[in-house]
Amino acid sequence: MIRILAAGALAACLAMPLQAQDRGAIEDTIRAQMTAFLERDVAGAFTYASPMIRQLFQTPENFGMMVQQGYPMVWDHRDLRFLGIRPERGGYVQSIMVRGPQGDIHVLDYLMIETETGWQINGVSIVPAPDVGV
Repeated sequence: MIRILAAGALAACLAMPLQAQDRGAIEDTIRAQMTAFLERDVAGAFTYASPMIRQLFQTPENFGMMVQQGYPMVWDHRDLRFLGIRPERGGYVQSIMVRGPQGDIHVLDYLMIETETGWQINGVSIVPAPDVGV
């Protein structure tokens, strides 16, 4: 019975619209991590990652190397813009648009989870560009 109530409470919370203060906190978390990468403060950037991400990469140096090699548009970005946000996978997915180091535009989905210490980044996905016909 308790599990059913807990599951119902979780579903109700996720169905409720995201509060403005949470939206702001999510944006602040992403913006702070992105700024840390620009400043090459990998240890600082690592603090915005969720416990699961920190456990996966073990050290800020491993994490920074992954971002530098796999997400160059995050490592060296310009023109950060926040797009839509939606509930997903027990948290929220915040879409952002950035201009990469070569001037190319990218859309990224940040999976955000709320932890005891606030909103943290639990994963990032590159959104594939739509096919454009001529």
